[in-house]
Amino acid sequence: MSKCHFIFDKTKRSKKFKKIVLQKYNNFSLKKSNIIIVAGGDGLMLKTIKKYFRYNKPFYGINCGSVGFLMNKYNSKKIYQKINKAKIVKIYPLLITTTTTSKKKNFFLAVNELSLLRQSKQTAFLKLKLNNKILIKKLISDGILVSTPAGSTAYNLSVHGPILSLNSNKLAVTPISPFRPRRWKGKIVSDKTKIYISNIDPKKRPLAAVADNNEIRNIAKVKIVINKRIKCKLLFNSKESLIKKIKLEQKKQFN
Repeated sequence: MSKCHFIFDKTKRSKKFKKIVLQKYNNFSLKKSNIIIVAGGDGLMLKTIKKYFRYNKPFYGINCGSVGFLMNKYNSKKIYQKINKAKIVKIYPLLITTTTTSKKKNFFLAVNELSLLRQSKQTAFLKLKLNNKILIKKLISDGILVSTPAGSTAYNLSVHGPILSLNSNKLAVTPISPFRPRRWKGKIVSDKTKIYISNIDPKKRPLAAVADNNEIRNIAKVKIVINKRIKCKLLFNSKESLIKKIKLEQKKQFN
């Protein structure tokens, strides 16, 4: 039997949903629950996954936001019946190590993507290395991002990156407004690849790193790997699976 712990956003729609749902269902504590229900948007889902993934419980999203790519459609009826029929999608986050110009290290997880963005009017100068091989000695651009399959339809798609299937075992490395090499559109790499990005001129051309919704400034270098030891389980209604959503976006891309 499903024992759900509810997490609600602070929007009007979420508050309305909360009022309806808590009249019908028990809100079990996090420890006693076996499913975490997130009522909000993709942003709240990303925050919740990173906060509670260690509990090893599946997440079921109900869209009370706008896009809701990681969520199911808003509906307060028959929630438990839908959860019991829902399909599990396993996703693996990026493990990101950033080093600032003051040599301070920070560690982040990202379900969608890591983006490196110029922090000033100056264009970014970046060096890109895959494992032990230099791919680009000098990328001149507004930035670069590394996306998981789950995040490939988000920011990555907006900067003309490829859409990745969930079972592709790939990552997308996509430049943001590249100037040199002008024709470089990015690269799809194995999710076993260690990706290293260095800021060639950190004093004149400062960089910010954004891992989903976490930001750190004055970046000197970044290391990105997929973390297969952390498995995030998302529940989707049979007609609203993440795979179907990705395929729908792939069709839109060519229309």
